[in-house]
Amino acid sequence: MSAEIFIDTNVFIYHLDGTDPRKQSIAERIVRQALLEGNACISFQVVQECLNTVLRKARIALDVVQARAYLDAVLAPLMQVSASAPLYHRALDVQARWHFSFYDSLVVGAALSVGCTRLFSEDLQHGQRIDTLTIHDPFRASGH
Repeated sequence: MSAEIFIDTNVFIYHLDGTDPRKQSIAERIVRQALLEGNACISFQVVQECLNTVLRKARIALDVVQARAYLDAVLAPLMQVSASAPLYHRALDVQARWHFSFYDSLVVGAALSVGCTRLFSEDLQHGQRIDTLTIHDPFRASGH
Protein backbone atom coordinates (compact mmCIF):
# COMPACT_ATOMS: atom_id res chain seq x y z
CA MET A 1 0.00 0.00 0.00
CA SER A 2 1.30 3.47 -0.76
CA ALA A 3 0.22 7.02 -0.08
CA GLU A 4 1.08 10.44 -1.44
CA ILE A 5 1.43 12.20 1.94
CA PHE A 6 3.17 11.21 5.15
CA ILE A 7 1.88 13.04 8.25
CA ASP A 8 4.25 13.80 11.13
CA THR A 9 3.25 13.74 14.79
CA ASN A 10 2.81 17.50 15.22
CA VAL A 11 -0.22 17.50 12.92
CA PHE A 12 -2.05 15.12 15.25
CA ILE A 13 -1.05 17.08 18.34
CA TYR A 14 -2.49 20.28 16.83
CA HIS A 15 -5.57 18.31 15.78
CA LEU A 16 -6.22 17.51 19.44
CA ASP A 17 -4.99 20.75 21.03
CA GLY A 18 -7.30 23.73 20.65
CA THR A 19 -4.91 26.33 22.10
CA ASP A 20 -3.98 27.48 18.58
CA PRO A 21 -7.25 27.58 16.59
CA ARG A 22 -5.50 28.33 13.27
CA LYS A 23 -3.21 25.31 13.55
CA GLN A 24 -6.02 23.13 14.86
CA SER A 25 -8.17 24.04 11.85
CA ILE A 26 -5.36 23.18 9.44
CA ALA A 27 -4.68 19.90 11.23
CA GLU A 28 -8.39 19.05 11.24
CA ARG A 29 -8.53 19.51 7.46
CA ILE A 30 -5.42 17.38 6.91
CA VAL A 31 -6.61 14.54 9.15
CA ARG A 32 -10.15 14.58 7.77
CA GLN A 33 -8.90 14.52 4.19
CA ALA A 34 -6.40 11.74 4.96
CA LEU A 35 -9.12 9.55 6.46
CA LEU A 36 -11.67 10.26 3.73
CA GLU A 37 -9.38 10.03 0.71
CA GLY A 38 -6.88 7.45 1.93
CA ASN A 39 -4.07 9.53 0.40
CA ALA A 40 -1.93 9.80 3.54
CA CYS A 41 -0.22 7.55 6.04
CA ILE A 42 1.85 7.42 9.21
CA SER A 43 4.30 5.05 10.87
CA PHE A 44 4.43 3.21 14.16
CA GLN A 45 6.74 5.99 15.41
CA VAL A 46 4.11 8.69 14.82
CA VAL A 47 1.57 6.59 16.73
CA GLN A 48 3.98 6.16 19.64
CA GLU A 49 4.99 9.82 19.77
CA CYS A 50 1.39 11.01 19.54
CA LEU A 51 0.11 8.71 22.26
CA ASN A 52 3.03 9.52 24.54
CA THR A 53 2.48 13.25 24.06
CA VAL A 54 -1.27 13.24 24.61
CA LEU A 55 -1.04 10.96 27.64
CA ARG A 56 1.87 12.69 29.37
CA LYS A 57 2.95 16.00 27.86
CA ALA A 58 0.08 17.74 26.10
CA ARG A 59 -1.46 20.91 27.47
CA ILE A 60 -4.80 19.20 27.03
CA ALA A 61 -4.02 15.63 27.95
CA LEU A 62 -6.23 12.69 27.05
CA ASP A 63 -7.02 9.88 29.44
CA VAL A 64 -6.40 6.28 28.40
CA VAL A 65 -9.96 5.76 27.15
CA GLN A 66 -9.80 8.91 25.00
CA ALA A 67 -6.35 7.98 23.71
CA ARG A 68 -7.58 4.50 22.77
CA ALA A 69 -10.54 6.01 20.91
CA TYR A 70 -8.22 8.38 18.99
CA LEU A 71 -5.91 5.49 18.19
CA ASP A 72 -8.77 3.40 16.80
CA ALA A 73 -10.51 6.22 14.89
CA VAL A 74 -7.56 8.19 13.52
CA LEU A 75 -4.08 6.77 14.02
CA ALA A 76 -4.57 3.05 13.33
CA PRO A 77 -6.42 3.56 10.02
CA LEU A 78 -3.51 5.68 8.75
CA MET A 79 -0.64 3.49 9.98
CA GLN A 80 1.14 1.81 7.08
CA VAL A 81 4.76 1.59 8.26
CA SER A 82 5.85 -0.80 11.00
CA ALA A 83 9.25 -1.18 12.60
CA SER A 84 11.64 -3.29 10.54
CA ALA A 85 15.34 -3.71 9.93
CA PRO A 86 15.05 -2.28 6.39
CA LEU A 87 13.33 0.83 7.80
CA TYR A 88 16.11 1.33 10.36
CA HIS A 89 18.72 0.90 7.61
CA ARG A 90 16.95 3.49 5.50
CA ALA A 91 16.77 5.88 8.47
CA LEU A 92 20.50 5.46 9.08
CA ASP A 93 21.16 6.21 5.39
CA VAL A 94 18.99 9.34 5.61
CA GLN A 95 20.78 10.44 8.77
CA ALA A 96 24.21 9.92 7.22
CA ARG A 97 23.31 11.82 4.06
CA TRP A 98 21.14 14.64 5.43
CA HIS A 99 22.39 14.93 9.03
CA PHE A 100 18.90 14.90 10.57
CA SER A 101 18.30 13.57 14.07
CA PHE A 102 17.71 9.83 14.12
CA TYR A 103 13.99 10.28 14.86
CA ASP A 104 13.52 12.77 12.01
CA SER A 105 15.47 10.36 9.79
CA LEU A 106 13.11 7.58 10.82
CA VAL A 107 10.10 9.69 9.77
CA VAL A 108 11.73 10.56 6.44
CA GLY A 109 12.76 6.93 5.91
CA ALA A 110 9.22 5.75 6.61
CA ALA A 111 7.78 8.28 4.16
CA LEU A 112 10.24 7.22 1.47
CA SER A 113 9.64 3.52 2.11
CA VAL A 114 5.98 3.79 1.14
CA GLY A 115 6.56 6.11 -1.82
CA CYS A 116 5.19 9.34 -0.35
CA THR A 117 6.03 12.49 -2.28
CA ARG A 118 5.13 14.96 0.49
CA LEU A 119 5.88 15.01 4.21
CA PHE A 120 3.68 17.28 6.33
CA SER A 121 5.84 18.42 9.24
CA GLU A 122 6.82 21.64 10.92
CA ASP A 123 10.02 20.05 12.25
CA LEU A 124 12.01 20.10 9.01
CA GLN A 125 12.85 22.76 6.44
CA HIS A 126 9.81 23.72 4.34
CA GLY A 127 10.41 23.01 0.66
CA GLN A 128 13.44 20.78 1.21
CA ARG A 129 13.64 17.82 -1.17
CA ILE A 130 14.93 14.49 0.01
CA ASP A 131 15.11 12.15 -2.97
CA THR A 132 11.48 11.99 -4.19
CA LEU A 133 10.06 13.54 -1.02
CA THR A 134 9.33 17.24 -0.43
CA ILE A 135 8.90 18.67 3.08
CA HIS A 136 5.78 20.78 3.48
CA ASP A 137 5.07 22.75 6.66
CA PRO A 138 1.28 23.05 6.57
CA PHE A 139 1.32 25.54 9.47
CA ARG A 140 3.73 27.93 7.80
CA ALA A 141 2.20 31.37 7.37
CA SER A 142 1.84 32.21 3.69
CA GLY A 143 4.44 34.62 2.37
CA HIS A 144 7.23 33.26 4.60
